[in-house]
Amino acid sequence: MKSINVAALAVAGIIAIPAVPALAADIYQEPVYKDYIPEQPVAFGGWYLRGHIGMSNQRFKGLDYFRYDDPAIDVIWLDKGGFGSAPIFGGGIGYQFNDWFRTDVTAEYRGKSNFTALDRITAAGDPDTIFGINDYRAKKSEVLLLANVYADLGKYAGLSPYIGAGIGASRNTISGFNDSNIFTGGGGYADSNSQWELAWALHAGVSYDLTERAAIDFGYSYTFLGDGQTGPGQNYDPSFTVPNDGWTFKDLQSHDLKLGFRYKFN
Repeated sequence: MKSINVAALAVAGIIAIPAVPALAADIYQEPVYKDYIPEQPVAFGGWYLRGHIGMSNQRFKGLDYFRYDDPAIDVIWLDKGGFGSAPIFGGGIGYQFNDWFRTDVTAEYRGKSNFTALDRITAAGDPDTIFGINDYRAKKSEVLLLANVYADLGKYAGLSPYIGAGIGASRNTISGFNDSNIFTGGGGYADSNSQWELAWALHAGVSYDLTERAAIDFGYSYTFLGDGQTGPGQNYDPSFTVPNDGWTFKDLQSHDLKLGFRYKFN
């Protein structure tokens, strides 16, 4: 009886041997190692401060005065006039929505620029009959407020080119206007005057990241400033003063070069 039991156990053991590795395989599994990927913050925009300095290179369409329309005279411009360059100081606050779109509002003081022009007044159709040669001098300055939008065009070795546009208002001030009549020794002047005009600008430039939050900016802007207007003209001899609205500087515009700095809060 015992021999039968021993034989049965031996047979059962032989049959169970192939099942042992299979059972072991079911129990033990090779561990899977995964690279640790830190949780990434959700991308979002952020506020930034900006400031800039620069120089203006200004143009205008022409000088206008009510007497230039007098049919009895011809106005011959020996020098149609121009402005000297002037410093620019500005700053503002903006919001970066994503890697390619941002917007800001800026306030800019544009320093006093010297103006000169020269004309000759003759009898209509008779250039030899000269009534006067006028040497004009004045200064011009502005306070410019703009709301701007920009498209950043990618990043290349830390450099980010961009384009943009802005619209707002410019307070144009004409001061120190003087009209010296070289031919007669007479002349006149006009009081200072300031007025708000619709303004707009087109921007282009490139920025460079100094740190994750700070960037330096090299920019160009074409800026349209509207008109400038003097106070009413006064003759040196008050008895010759007639009612008038002063001189108008038509379509003031400027090509500006600026160096800027931006600092992001996050």
